[in-house]
Amino acid sequence: MNQPHKAGLARWFPILDWGRHYNGELLSEDLLAAIIVALMLIPQALAYAMLAGLPPVVGLYASLVPLVVYTLLGSSTTLSVGPMAVVSLMTASALSQVAESGSQDYVAAALVLALLSGAILLIMGLFRLGFLVNFLSHPVMTGFVTASGILIAASQLKQLLGVDLSGSTLPALLSQLPSALDGVSLPTVIIGLGSLLLLWLIRRWGKPALQRCRVPARAAGVLVKLAPIATIVLAAWVAGAAGWLGREVAVIGEIPAGLPPLTLPDWEPELWRSLIGSAVLISIVGYVESVSVAQALAVRRGERVDPDQELIGLGGANLAASVTGGMPITGGFSRSVVNFDAGARTPASSAFTAVGIALAMLFLSPWLRELPMATLAATIVIATLSLIDLPAFARVWRYARGEGIAMVATALATLMLGVDVGILVGVAMSLALHLYGTSRPHSAEVGRIPGTEHFRNVRRHAVETDVGIAILRVDESLYFANVRYLEDWVTAVINRDPPPRDLVLACQAINVIDATALESLEALNRRLRDRQIGLHLAEVKGPVMDRLSRTELVETLNGRVFLSTFDAWCALHGRESAPLSTPVTA
Repeated sequence: MNQPHKAGLARWFPILDWGRHYNGELLSEDLLAAIIVALMLIPQALAYAMLAGLPPVVGLYASLVPLVVYTLLGSSTTLSVGPMAVVSLMTASALSQVAESGSQDYVAAALVLALLSGAILLIMGLFRLGFLVNFLSHPVMTGFVTASGILIAASQLKQLLGVDLSGSTLPALLSQLPSALDGVSLPTVIIGLGSLLLLWLIRRWGKPALQRCRVPARAAGVLVKLAPIATIVLAAWVAGAAGWLGREVAVIGEIPAGLPPLTLPDWEPELWRSLIGSAVLISIVGYVESVSVAQALAVRRGERVDPDQELIGLGGANLAASVTGGMPITGGFSRSVVNFDAGARTPASSAFTAVGIALAMLFLSPWLRELPMATLAATIVIATLSLIDLPAFARVWRYARGEGIAMVATALATLMLGVDVGILVGVAMSLALHLYGTSRPHSAEVGRIPGTEHFRNVRRHAVETDVGIAILRVDESLYFANVRYLEDWVTAVINRDPPPRDLVLACQAINVIDATALESLEALNRRLRDRQIGLHLAEVKGPVMDRLSRTELVETLNGRVFLSTFDAWCALHGRESAPLSTPVTA
């Protein structure tokens, strides 16, 4: 009697499934991966909190309890959740509209944003609404993420140069740069650009160099991804030895020692109303990025990721962030790949990573406060290089001009108007272009390929036709947006000289006929009957036929319903009598 109850709990808490098989071998592999990811996550968490305009310690808070919650609820064995670049940029954009960066109200608003994001993800998961993210096409997401990467890199110029820049769009940032150059700090430039160059060289040449030194490829890849740790240590040592640290070169500053505090988000209704739209966008973008990474890594191991369970896992993690002083989080690409390559076998690696973060917060706080801000900015810029995919614009433009337009529009809107507007423009453009495309579907008049049962476009192939039969194939479902197109096409066909005596709609590509399209077909049926032209249907799919059979169209059809286009051809080809008035369903 208890088994169904256990199955139900395992549905919501995957740990009850994989945890039953946990053993020492899995523990050792998860621990090793957790150590490596924790070393990588600490500087990333600090840097992405800065990117969001929040105190660096908020990034550490968001990388502790939320990881434990994801261990309980997540379905991916290798996804590493925490602060991420694009979500941090969107967080900064949302919070800047309701409070001043660095203020207590700003930090409080971040808790509300994490709470709202978590609640939205959790509700979507409970109602299995993961399919809604399909409205964000891949080209639109690529355009948005590429533009966001450029914005992120531009926003770090103030830390790399030691100047005062502000703004959430590319024009706003670049327009301030000429006047700000007078205040450039040379020591900051040396540390910032030096760190940037070193990180780029390691990223570009580090793995081949290590492999030439007989380091295994897998270990070399992991070591290269941990390069920011070594770079930060080196930069801090150089700046300290030169006497710049904390003077000419800004440092993170005080990092409170100890574990995250319990926090309660602000319950002010006006604040919630101001942030709800941004929370929806952050939730969707974060989820798309996260589940894409999780599924890609799962395929490489022959595993399965439950998209709806991922909504619940990420939702629970964001809720945990909101009550432990954190910020909105999602799954990270680079960290997840490192987690995968390091051999993580179960979600427990996330919990062990959280333990590593906790130890750092307890014992390394004095050291963390001496980290140069310019070097952290350099790590952000290098991390964003993986987000920027300019060649994709040319590829998509060549293949599908409409999707290329949506991609470019999304990128330009993101750069010029901000991340919130950019993603909305992308969704709107995708839907508009889809509606436009389906309102003018590809269609063809087809004829028989001689000696076969196949029918192809009369404009593309040498086919057999009959002046008395017009066979029309519509390569799209029929719905309110394209029925006028069908009506105009049929009108043009029956106005030929001489007109056909039979018109066949080949329906093999039609998956749905909505109520508006049904009314249109009924009207066409009456018009064709008045002109003594038979209207026939062929290759109607079962689900479509089930719905049509409940209407008057089949009963009053001025023709027949044929199983195949070839059956229609055989029955109607060369026939000289009046069209059939009694329908026969095949």
